[in-house]
Amino acid sequence: MNLKILIAALSLCIAPGISADVVSPNRKISLSVSEDSLLSVAVMNGKDRELMRIDCGRITQEVPGSVSNHTVDYYMICGKRRHCHNEFSEVKYLLENSDTLSVRVYDDGIAWSGCRGCEVDLSGASHSWLQDWSDCYEGFYNKDRVVRPGSRYGYPALFEYGDRDVFLLLSESAVGADNAAASLYDSGRQGVYEIKPDGEEYPGWQTAVIGSLSDVVESTLINDNSPVNRLEDVGWIKPGVASWIYWAYNHGSNDFDIIRRYVDMACELSLPYVLIDAEWDEMKNGYSILDAVSYALRKGVKPMIWYNSSVGWINGAPGPKFRLNDPENREKEFAWCEENGIAGVKIDFFSGDTNLNIKYMLDLLECAARHRLLVNFHGVTIPRGWQRTYPNLVSMEAVYGAEWYNNVPTFTDNAARHNATLPFTRNVIGSMDYTPCAFTDSQHPHITTDAHELALTVLFESGIQHLADRPESFLAQPDEIRGFLSELPAAWDDTLLLGGYPGDYVVMARKNGNEWYICGINGNDAPREITIDTDRVPEVKNGRGMTLITDGPGKDKSWRISEIEKVPSSIIMKPRGGFIIRVK
Repeated sequence: MNLKILIAALSLCIAPGISADVVSPNRKISLSVSEDSLLSVAVMNGKDRELMRIDCGRITQEVPGSVSNHTVDYYMICGKRRHCHNEFSEVKYLLENSDTLSVRVYDDGIAWSGCRGCEVDLSGASHSWLQDWSDCYEGFYNKDRVVRPGSRYGYPALFEYGDRDVFLLLSESAVGADNAAASLYDSGRQGVYEIKPDGEEYPGWQTAVIGSLSDVVESTLINDNSPVNRLEDVGWIKPGVASWIYWAYNHGSNDFDIIRRYVDMACELSLPYVLIDAEWDEMKNGYSILDAVSYALRKGVKPMIWYNSSVGWINGAPGPKFRLNDPENREKEFAWCEENGIAGVKIDFFSGDTNLNIKYMLDLLECAARHRLLVNFHGVTIPRGWQRTYPNLVSMEAVYGAEWYNNVPTFTDNAARHNATLPFTRNVIGSMDYTPCAFTDSQHPHITTDAHELALTVLFESGIQHLADRPESFLAQPDEIRGFLSELPAAWDDTLLLGGYPGDYVVMARKNGNEWYICGINGNDAPREITIDTDRVPEVKNGRGMTLITDGPGKDKSWRISEIEKVPSSIIMKPRGGFIIRVK
């Protein structure tokens, strides 16, 4: 059952001309202004506990007549839920510096905008998960960081209150072409952070999802609080699974023979897409990218191709470069893609959260939509609600993902715990191109089990799900595993968290059509017994054709695949193991 929460002022004394409360439509959350004219946030669930103080500057008065109620109802093409619904109450306050602060009180959180920067006091949290900021948002979410004055942390940031009673996920939404994106800076006081944009522009809406852990994981608030779909025609946008060359061959996309093997794999497994990565402009042995594109199209596989954004890593970086920066050149390049049957573009190596990057990415999305191109951003900032506004944005990286097996040895010992943290942090806020599922090794080994790797294809949501391993590895798997991959969805009608805790374990249920997929992973180096609570998924209790895929016995990697009549109440996962239950 979802935790009912109430947000209220800690003081009964408020500034003149300010209403006592603004209440969300479902009357679970209310917002008030404290005696010192700051927004004071507290949770009352039998144990009064302050959650957050928000200091945007002194509030002088409520804008007369500004309180209004709104309903948000829309459909997504890809994401954790197809039909999204939320409601909120909005109020505007005048600040002492003449800025107008807008605050929205949603059924599952709050959002505020209109100040250039602010300070948030989250010192009442019992635990936190923060990631050091980088322009590509690729790092671990470390638990309970010590105070490091001036340190910068990237969104999203997760905070726990009490003993798993309440969680708060802080991030950002509705960042537009006139904004710079914001991040957190350590104030030097435990649990107190400054929120500042990466430039002189105002930031977008600072957004906090609040509730139980399942409330946070299942929330669509980042998209709910973002502009509506701007594309009239979306029928051509098709989520799907892709074969992907880079993980095994990081220079393989300039080799026609390697590309052909990945196209053939996609064809044999009925995958709709193949991604031809960097350096396709330097194809060897007399072949060109159009030879590879034509081969894929003849096989019934839709090709996507890679571009360097040419605003981040340029010198020493792969190409093609400088084809998208100038609007006229960009229009010609994307028209060329459309004319030759290319389905989408992966654009890489941006340079942070500045307005230059934000505006560039939005221009790319609009131009790509005109030419019916899917877009996957890499080396880039996090999702900030753009998937609702531009549904052709099928995924973004902004995650320390499986490609790191190709770079450094760090990931090997940390991957299982990291994987069990991402569903509660990064993947909450939008599609995440982690590039999951590898049964063999890249340059550096992985020690997660095969069932753990397979479970990631459901656990991690992405509108384009790139499978990382070699063709011969996938094609050597049992028929049941190959069949599973052939029918793997990349968009979901619903998502439910059935259990878990960041870094420990996760059990997730996702629905596509008339099927449910229940998956779980163990983030520990020891066996982990978990219970599966199916009370929230009554359809699975009378499901037919249930298949359980988990790790086989013994130390060697192997499968245990069995037909079952009902979902087991508990499962013992191997160290760094996992499972999937498919319910028709």
